[in-house]
Parts: sequence; structure tokens; C-alpha cells
Amino acid sequence: MRITFVTDAWYPQPNGVVRVLDSLRSRLEGLGHRVQVIEPGAFTCMPCPTYPEIPLAVLPGRKLRKMVDDFAPDAVHIATEGPLGRAARSLCLKRGWPFTTAYHTKFPEYIQARTPLPLDWLYGVMRRFHGPSSAVLCPSPSVHRELTARGFQNAREWSHGVDTQVFRPQGKDVLDLPRPIFLYVGRVTVEKNLSAFLDLDLPGSKMVVGSGPQRDALMKRYPKAHFRIANGDGELSRLFAAGDCFVFPSLTDTFGLVMLEALASGVPVAAFPVTGPSDVIGTSGVGVLEADLRAAALKALEIDPTLCRAHAEKFSWDQVTEEFLGFLAPLSGQSQVRVG
Repeated sequence: MRITFVTDAWYPQPNGVVRVLDSLRSRLEGLGHRVQVIEPGAFTCMPCPTYPEIPLAVLPGRKLRKMVDDFAPDAVHIATEGPLGRAARSLCLKRGWPFTTAYHTKFPEYIQARTPLPLDWLYGVMRRFHGPSSAVLCPSPSVHRELTARGFQNAREWSHGVDTQVFRPQGKDVLDLPRPIFLYVGRVTVEKNLSAFLDLDLPGSKMVVGSGPQRDALMKRYPKAHFRIANGDGELSRLFAAGDCFVFPSLTDTFGLVMLEALASGVPVAAFPVTGPSDVIGTSGVGVLEADLRAAALKALEIDPTLCRAHAEKFSWDQVTEEFLGFLAPLSGQSQVRVG
């Protein structure tokens, strides 16, 4: 099958959406499918307001249409709701093509954190975007329940996976810091709620690994915390494994793939009892979910690393890929001639 992915998030952006899509692409190609990725690097772009590290394609419609026509896909999957996602949605609707979408990011909450726009109105915008989709793939049961409660009629549960060969227990001597080391890995942005972690009175050391628009401000505000940017998965996996507790302070993530990567590295998780952590950790005993994040972090230090690894191994990319193929809406029987 020839499958077109359309995404506004791609390399060099270091985020969970990119990792999910690239891992999925790799597995699909391993099964003999051909995958086209239409991403910002092929277009003229402008920086995203409030997050200049993210490029947004400018007027991508015509070029996107040509790329799709040249590839002649059997199915189209729209992974994001940005300019490329909207251009692909418009093209599919114009041609009467079915397509699938994904709900990787809680954009209503992210936008509300930066603007005075009401949450109900923002979710209305999301419902209209995803409304024509054959299936809105939700990365966790909690997100599926939330979207269904907000009137999404086409939401479908979709699991996520972790590469347990890349992320694995390793020696902890890569970090020469006082222990225990409380670690966060991910984008350094306002919606990640990092101050809730960095404000904690904890023994040992706090480390933040990642880039983003809030990084410089947080480095100045928290001079005792340690900040790193990993160069490639090799270094990233070593930093994950070097931690003693992974602290995930986000209140708005749809899943939080980094928690699985930490667990695969043998590192327990401390987080708030919200969407994302509730789905990844649940009642497994490999993390502590409490409103008191400091208490959760200290309790998590007592968890057996081998239990964390075993839990992560249950999240298979083979299952993720099989489910994805089952949700796809093939264009067979639909007109694939060039339009416009």
C-alpha cells in the first residue's frame, strides 16, 4: 500500500509526534508498504508565533497537491492540524477522498495557555477540523473518552509504543551529579508546566533535557538546575538511563511518550494523576501519580527498575502499526485523477 503522511511536525523538531510518526513509518516500510511524508522541510516556512523553533508552511496548497499527485497514494493520514494538515484536509474534501487524522496534541489547552480564547470555542474548531475524518486516532483511552465527551463522533483508541532496543537500562556514570537525579526530558515550553518540577524541594539534582522557547528563561530562573540538549538517540538514551526518577509535570499531554522511554530505561515515573500519566502508568506500580508531585518523586525512588522495564516492554510498535493499518481509509473506488 502507498500511504501519505501529512504532518506539520517533523525533524529536526524533537517531540513525541515526530518520534511516533517516524517509528510508524519505519515499521510500515518494514512490512513492504511505501510511505510518503509531506512535512515543512519541503516548503517555504515562517516561525510559529510564541514557538519560533517550529516552522509553519506558508501557502502550501499547490505544492502539496503536486506531491500527493506524484506519489498517487492508496490512503492519506493527516497527523496534525497546522497549515499542511489543513491543506491536505482541503484537498481530500475537494476530491471526495476519505482520510484519517490523529489527535496527538491538546491544542485547545495549549492555545488557551497563551491566549484568552475560551476552551469550548477552541474545541469547536478542533471538532470541525476532525469532523470529516474516517477516524480520529487517539493515543490513549483517556483522550478517547475526553474527545467523545466533547462531541467527537469519530474518535478511535490507538495505542503507542516504545523502542526498547534504543531505550534500555545502561550505566549511570554519564552524569557526574549529586544523586538522586530527578530528570525531565522533552520540549521546554509553557504547557509542560516545568516550574511545578523545578520549584520542588528535592535532594540531589534536577536535570532538564530538551529545547524550546522557555529554556533560556528557566535557566536564568533556576540556576541550580542542570540543562542539557541531547545530540541523537544514543546520547538521549544514556541520559534517560542515568536518571533515578523521571518527573513529568505536564497537565495537558495526550500521552507522554517520554514516560515510556524512561520506563524502558529502567527509570520510574512521578507525575500528576491526569491524562497521559494515568494511561501510561495507571495502577502498574512503575510510577507514582499524586497531586503532591514532591511526594510522588520521593516515593518513586523506591520502585524496582526491572518492573519499569517489564512494563515498557508491553507497549509494542507491532501492535501500534497493526491498529493503524486497520484504521486507514483506502482510496480504492474513489477518484484519484488530478483536480485543479
